[in-house]
Amino acid sequence: MIPSCQSRLVGSPPPFAVADLSLRLASSAARRPYDGAAASMAQYHLSAQLRGHEDDVRGICICGDAGIATSSRDRTVRFWTQHPEKKHEYVLSKTLVGHSSFVGPLAWIPPSDRFPEGGLVSGGMDTLVLLWDLHKGEVVETMKGHTSQVTGLAVDNNGDIISSSMDCTVRRWRNGSAVEVWEAHKVAVQTVLMLPSGELFTGSSDSTIKFWKGRTCLHTFTGHADTVRCLAQMPGLGILSASHDGTIKVWALTGQPLLEMIGHTSLVYSVDAHSSGVIVSGSEDRSAKIWKDGICVQSIEHPGCIWGAKFLENGDIVTACSDGIVRIWTTDNNRFCSDEELAAFTDLISQYTLSRKTVGGLKLSDLPGIEALQVPGNSDGQTLIVREGDNGVAYSWNSKELKWDKIGEVVDGPGDAAAAPGQFHDGVRYDFVFNVDIGDGEPMRKLPYNRSDDPYAVADKWLLKENLPLTYRQQVVEFILQNSGQNNFVPDPSFRDPYTGANAYVPGQSASSTVSAPKPTFKHIPKEQKELSLSEIELSRLAAIAKVLKETSFYHTSKLADADMTLLLKMLKSWPTQMMFPVIDFLRMFVLHPDGATLLLKAIESGNDVLAETFHKVVRPPVQPPNVLTTLKAVTNLFDKPCLHQWLRIHGMEIIDSVSSCKTTFSKNAHLAYSTLLLNYAVLSIESKDEQSQAQILSAALEIAEDDTQDADSKYRALVAIGSLMLNGLVKSIALDLDVKSVANTARASKDSKIAEVGADIELLTR
Repeated sequence: MIPSCQSRLVGSPPPFAVADLSLRLASSAARRPYDGAAASMAQYHLSAQLRGHEDDVRGICICGDAGIATSSRDRTVRFWTQHPEKKHEYVLSKTLVGHSSFVGPLAWIPPSDRFPEGGLVSGGMDTLVLLWDLHKGEVVETMKGHTSQVTGLAVDNNGDIISSSMDCTVRRWRNGSAVEVWEAHKVAVQTVLMLPSGELFTGSSDSTIKFWKGRTCLHTFTGHADTVRCLAQMPGLGILSASHDGTIKVWALTGQPLLEMIGHTSLVYSVDAHSSGVIVSGSEDRSAKIWKDGICVQSIEHPGCIWGAKFLENGDIVTACSDGIVRIWTTDNNRFCSDEELAAFTDLISQYTLSRKTVGGLKLSDLPGIEALQVPGNSDGQTLIVREGDNGVAYSWNSKELKWDKIGEVVDGPGDAAAAPGQFHDGVRYDFVFNVDIGDGEPMRKLPYNRSDDPYAVADKWLLKENLPLTYRQQVVEFILQNSGQNNFVPDPSFRDPYTGANAYVPGQSASSTVSAPKPTFKHIPKEQKELSLSEIELSRLAAIAKVLKETSFYHTSKLADADMTLLLKMLKSWPTQMMFPVIDFLRMFVLHPDGATLLLKAIESGNDVLAETFHKVVRPPVQPPNVLTTLKAVTNLFDKPCLHQWLRIHGMEIIDSVSSCKTTFSKNAHLAYSTLLLNYAVLSIESKDEQSQAQILSAALEIAEDDTQDADSKYRALVAIGSLMLNGLVKSIALDLDVKSVANTARASKDSKIAEVGADIELLTR
C-alpha cells in the first residue's frame, strides 16, 4: 500500500474507491486491455548497474535490439550492449566524445545503408545537435543554430531531425541544415515528441503542450500548473506528460485530459509507457514510480534524482540517476542481480538516507555510534549524543558508577546563541563553542574547545577543516586563550611546530639555529616532486607577493610585476588537483589587487586563459570540495574588477551549470559562496540586459530558495537575486511561470526577519 500516491480521472468528482477507479479506466479506455488488480502486479527488482559515466546521467535512448545509449553531464554519450553470455547484463561498447558541455536528449536512427550499425542524435548544453555514426563512433553532422540548451530530439519517418530548445524554438534539420525554424512557445521548450504516425507535440515552461502540423499549432493542451518536462506515447490512448507540478497526465490526441497521477513529492522529470499499459516516472524526489491503471504499484528509491526512465521492449525499466549510474530493473527472477549486488545497493540507499537525516538539528551521520559509550567520560555529568539506529540519543557520564546513563532521545537541536560554557557541537558537549567572525562577509564559524585541549592543535585542526589559511593560526590561538580565560596558558613542551620547530608558532619567526628542528615540511606544497617544486628564489618571491596582498591599505601604492603573474601561472598549471586549493586561494587575493587584475587580463588576452583552465580542472570529477569552495570565492572576487566583467559574461552560463553539478559536494560555506556568486551574476546580467543569462540565474536561485536544507544566509542572497531580476531584469514573467509567488509566501513566513522582508518585497512584485 502506498498512501502517498493518488490518481484521479480528470473531470470526475473525487473521492472514489480504488476498485471503482480501475473499472472506470477499463470502460473509458476500451482499447487498452485490463489485466486484473494492479496491486497483484509483479514487483521490479534490481537487474544490473551500468557504471562508466563520471557525472549525472541525463538521458536514455533505447536503440532497438542494438543496445542502450545514455548521455551525461560528463559531456559524453555512451553506448551499452548486452553481455555476450549474461544477457541481463550490459557492457560499455562505445564512448562518444564531441560535446563541450553536458549532454541531454538522445534519439535513435535504425541501421541503414548509411549507418550499418545505426546512428545516434544528441543535443547538449552547448546548443549543438550532433549526428553520430555508431559504427565509426564519429560525428558526421554538426547542426548549429540554437542559441540555448537543446532540450528535446525526435527523428521523423523521412529521416529529418526535430530539435527543441530553451531558446523557445523548434527546428527541423535535413542533411545537417535547418529547413524549418519556428517559435513554438513564448518561453523555453522543454521537450518534443513525434509519434510513429507523424503527430508532433511540444511541452514548455509555460505549462502547456502543443500539437503541431508543420509549423501550425492545431491544439494547445492546458491543465498542468508548472513546466511540462517530458512527453511520451501512451499506447492505445494518446500521450503522457510529466511536469514540475509533481503530476503525470494522460491525454487523448484531441487534447482531452483522461487521467492524472499524483504521488511524487517533487518535480517529475521523465515518463514512459510500455505496450502493456504500465507507466514509469522519474523525479527529483529520488524515486522511480511504477503505475498501472492509474495506481502507483511500486516506488523504487535511488541515491539521487532520476533524470530519465525508459522501458525496454521486454518490460524491464532503465533509469538514469544523478549518481552517475544507469540501472536496469526487472520483474523476471531470471534476470535479478546477485544477492551481493542487491545487498550493496540496499546498503547504499540506507547510507544515503542516513547521510541526509537530521535529528533535532544534528546531522545524524556525524554522530558517533554506540561504540563511543565504551570510552569513559572525563567528568561527572558530561553529556554525549550517539547514533542509535535512526535516532540520536543523549547520555550523561555517571562518575560514581563509572557508566553512561541514558537521558533520552534528542528532539530539539542546540541553539545558536553566543559562546557559553557547556555547549553542543555536532552532538558532543564542549566547554566552549565559539562563534568566530573571519570577516569578508563570511558567516560565523563554530569553533569547539575544551580547557583540556591544546589550543594550537585545536587551531590547526579547525583551520584545515574550515579551509582557512594557516596564517590565521596564532590569531585563533590568542582568541581561544582570551575567551576561555586561559591567558596564563603554557604550551606543551613536547609540541613542535612544523614550520619553526618551536613550542608554538610565532608569525615572522624563522627556525632558530640553536634548535635541533626537523627540516621544514609543507603540507600543501609538492616539494617531493622536483618538476613541481618551487626554487628558493620563487619561494622568496611568493612570500613577497603575500606580504603585498596582505597590506590592503597600501594597494594604491604597491606594485605587482609580470614575474609575479608568471609564478602564479606556474603553480596553477602544474600543481596536482588535490593540492590546488591554496593556490586558488592565492589567486582569490591576487585578483583583488589592481595590478593583479590587470596582469590576469593581460594573460587572458594573450591566449593564456588560466581562469578558464583552472575552473575546468576544478569541476572535473573527482571533485575536491576545498577546490570548489576557493574557486567560488575567487570567481566572486572577479566581479570587483570591471576589466574582468567581459570574461565573466562569456563564461557565465558554463560556470553556473558546472558549479551546480558539484552541489552534492558542497559544505555550508560552499552553498553560501554559490549564492553569493549567483547574486553577483544577477547584477551583471541586469546591467548587460542578457535575458538568457537572467533566466539561468533565476532558475538556480529559485532552487536554493526552495531548498529547506539551506541556511538563512544562502537563502537570503538567492532571494535578493530573484527580487533583483524581477524588479530590474527581463524575466519577471518566467519567474511567475515558475511559481515564484509560492516561494515568496514561504519566505514571508520565515522566522528570519531579513528573509521575511525580502519575501514580502518579492510578493509585491508578483501583483
